[in-house]
Amino acid sequence: MIARISAGLLAAALLATGCGGNGQQTSSTPKVGLITKTETNPFFVKMKEGAQKAAQASGTELMTAAGKFDGDNAAQITAIENMVAAGVKGILITPSDTKAIVPAIKKARDAGVMVIALDTPTDPQDATDALFATDNLKAGELIGQYAKAAMAGKPAKIATLDLAPGITVGQLRHDGFLKGYGIAEGDPSIVCSQDTRGDQSKGQTAMENCLQKAPDINLVYTINEPAALGAYTALKAKGREKDTLIVSVDGGCTGVKAVQSGQIAATSQQYPLKMAEDGVKAVAEFAKTGKKASGYTDTGVTLVTDEPATGVEAKDTAFGLANCWG
Repeated sequence: MIARISAGLLAAALLATGCGGNGQQTSSTPKVGLITKTETNPFFVKMKEGAQKAAQASGTELMTAAGKFDGDNAAQITAIENMVAAGVKGILITPSDTKAIVPAIKKARDAGVMVIALDTPTDPQDATDALFATDNLKAGELIGQYAKAAMAGKPAKIATLDLAPGITVGQLRHDGFLKGYGIAEGDPSIVCSQDTRGDQSKGQTAMENCLQKAPDINLVYTINEPAALGAYTALKAKGREKDTLIVSVDGGCTGVKAVQSGQIAATSQQYPLKMAEDGVKAVAEFAKTGKKASGYTDTGVTLVTDEPATGVEAKDTAFGLANCWG
């Protein structure tokens, strides 16, 4: 991905980025753009791999860009503008700011570019032509159901380590967890909620804050596995790691290994490579036939655990490691 370059250099870098890596495609080659939140998160690294594979297979030219950090809306706007100027037929984007990016997406669509959101829906969702993503509500629901079964009737003291306000993927996972566990927002069993931006160090700090507020926490929901590992570190420092259940979402290789070792009890695995592959194929089809993708395409989610709970369908970590990313 392209990051750590100034906005002024972004256009030139985009034009030099082709699926063959040499920038020598002819002008007749359909172009597809991929814009991710960052270049460093393994989830987006795998997404780029999927896009490159599909671009090579479909005879399209792939252009990529990314924010310098999660939440870098300005860089994503610049990338959209530069890709439209470069003549892309379609743009695949994981929006960092699901509301603020909408005007830039509208301009691209008004210019005849098909825009598909990957992983994270815009707000409103129909600001893009289509969405290819995990059912994040279902991902949260699966780990909520698992947590409820694993607690086996034991009174829960729950900490939710969330993403950040206004980001749809975080809200959907949070809401799904509550639904799966069978409680509503504001339930007295939720004793602490903190934002982590999906970061391990922020997850550790959030868990430390929660333990100060409620030392008897025994169930932790986390937005993703880095936040979960941060929470585990804080719990271990207090000698609480063995009597606190941690559940999470993502299914990266590091996260699945943490499930295997018992640091995380279960995670809902999603599939970024498939999101990107399907997105590139949709742009290639649009370039060929003029038919735009539309609506929502569910790219799948699987509960992964080595300690299955009665009534909750799951796969073990052998499956998780065979299908993980990062």
